[in-house]
Amino acid sequence: MNNIDFKTIAKQVLQSEAEAILRLQDFINDDFVKALHLIKDAPGRLIVTGIGKSAIVGQKIVATLNSTGTPAIFMHAAEAIHGDLGIIQPEDVVLCISKSGNTPEISVLVPFFKRQGNRCIAMVGNINSFLAKEADVVLNCSVEREACPNNLAPTCSSTAQLAMGDALASCLIELRGFTPEDFAKFHPGGIIGKRLYIKVKDLYKFNEIPMVSPTAPMPEVILEISGKRLGVTAVMEYGKIVGAITDGDLRRMLQKNPDYTHLLAKDVMTPHPKTISEEILAVEALEIMKTKNITNLFVVDNLDRYLGVLHIHDIIKEGIA
Repeated sequence: MNNIDFKTIAKQVLQSEAEAILRLQDFINDDFVKALHLIKDAPGRLIVTGIGKSAIVGQKIVATLNSTGTPAIFMHAAEAIHGDLGIIQPEDVVLCISKSGNTPEISVLVPFFKRQGNRCIAMVGNINSFLAKEADVVLNCSVEREACPNNLAPTCSSTAQLAMGDALASCLIELRGFTPEDFAKFHPGGIIGKRLYIKVKDLYKFNEIPMVSPTAPMPEVILEISGKRLGVTAVMEYGKIVGAITDGDLRRMLQKNPDYTHLLAKDVMTPHPKTISEEILAVEALEIMKTKNITNLFVVDNLDRYLGVLHIHDIIKEGIA
């Protein structure tokens, strides 16, 4: 056992599966395009079915399709012939996944689809099989051999099915004009979704609104920054932001002027601080903070009126950073 070169075996498996996927390029033909339009134009849903490893692949394909705008339902082939056929409605399109295309379950299901008027797409490893001959459209997923040392366990074949499913899903994204904003609608709880839909206005309104005038004495400025707990205050004049003072500015001031009581806000502030619209995505605000090496942004409306402060911690708490 110790003499077996497992690293070489693992590399051979990966090489075999990679070659199986690349071989699929030769099978992308007019039937593939027909399958896309059958799915896209169906008045009902896409029902995906299979058995064994093909069923597991089918569940992954369904998950990918649902998350990218194509309504799909998984129906296990064995359960289907024992009562679950009621899932399928006449307006649905069926995607049957099978390596052999000749399993007993498939032999029962396909005639049912044809009687009910369902269009059937076969994702099959044997183009001479019962399934391939009876289907309306055939997606060829045949492989030369499995990566399994005994050429038995579905490895290359299941990988090929998975890749063909991803090719379908990706093309359907283009066909439907599915956008990143659409993707976010289906992923409201995930990090990807949050990055695509959470805006500045969703975060800053829970914060205090620190502000002082240019002539405010430094003790007042220090109290404002400390009391509002954001590490910054806006310096306001005639209703507009003219400057910013951060806790870093205060530290630098104390290093230069231990006796600061005679200083005013305008003596310490950084003029023309960076501002941001509340309609901007939070992830864009984060990029600005990183680029400018700052931790706060003043939020303004379209008339440049001061609305509040967005802190980097507000973004981090949402898991966007």
